[in-house]
Amino acid sequence: MELSEPLAVVTATHWIPEYRQKPADLEPSRRPADPGYTALAVSESCSGPELAVLAGRVALTAAGWDGADVGLLLYAWSHYQGHDFWSPAHFVAAGVGANSALPLGIQQMCNGGAAAVQAAATFLRGDPRCRRALVGTGDRFAEPGFHRWTGDYGVAYGDAGTAVLLSTEPDARPRLWLHAIATVAAPQLEAMTRGDDPAAPAPRWLRGAVDVRTTKKAFLRTLPRNRYAEIERAKLTEVITTALADAGLTGDDPRLARVILPRFHADALDSGYRPLVAELTPADTVDFGRDTGHLGAGDLAAGLADLLDQHLLAPGEYALVLSAGVGFSWSCAVVSRPVPTERGGDST
Repeated sequence: MELSEPLAVVTATHWIPEYRQKPADLEPSRRPADPGYTALAVSESCSGPELAVLAGRVALTAAGWDGADVGLLLYAWSHYQGHDFWSPAHFVAAGVGANSALPLGIQQMCNGGAAAVQAAATFLRGDPRCRRALVGTGDRFAEPGFHRWTGDYGVAYGDAGTAVLLSTEPDARPRLWLHAIATVAAPQLEAMTRGDDPAAPAPRWLRGAVDVRTTKKAFLRTLPRNRYAEIERAKLTEVITTALADAGLTGDDPRLARVILPRFHADALDSGYRPLVAELTPADTVDFGRDTGHLGAGDLAAGLADLLDQHLLAPGEYALVLSAGVGFSWSCAVVSRPVPTERGGDST
């Protein structure tokens, strides 16, 4: 998505539980052979939407916003939200005091946060009456319904809520500028998390826990060897080059300083993402996920938050923030840190 002018990212925050579960904490029979992470963030009580409310409140306070002034609230998630027949987006809106906002749920699995940012940008640029948006995510991968370490291949799952505040107000004080966000999809891979299972009448009807490994095995048996890797490589190349072009950049632009990777297993990053990124840009790759795990729909927003918290961009420098999710879809956001002379830019 090429923006006619940059969009203000007023702030980005995450609420990640303090408790970290390490492989050594697991029963020997349940420890993964190759963990890929030092620890996973585990919420011992809060649901995904509750984590999102906590992150949203922090973001609003940091920005000096009142929830009542938020016109749009987009909320994304990838796993069970705590109730069977319910709108978590409305819960999050009420929880942050955004009772005049339009709450919309975005179900794009683990790429949901990126899809929500892209949708919010479309709303903000398309409706002059909507000037402030909150994009939130929340996921909790709790036992017994989800085995966070061993329920999937290529990723282990941590819990978190995130919030990104976007604005088109002339006096907005952005901590980042959003220059472009691109998304590409490969719907032919949708059966990766369906396998050959029949449609069930209720959640977890066929199995007591989510079992992505079984569905992936079933689906991959139908593909030629290495076909998935070929598709992923082509789509990642497309989404990164498209986002760069939409932002008016090239991969060798000296202002491009960082590439924030999704919080996937170390092997998945080392074998796929890092080599490809290195072909497209010399910018440094950054992996924030080793002691949190993959945060469901929250990887892109959490990447923005850590990019800010760790002061990884100098004024005028750019970063790419990557996200992906089953379905499949891949996203790439292009952001920069404002320079002191830019309108309302954050110089901290």
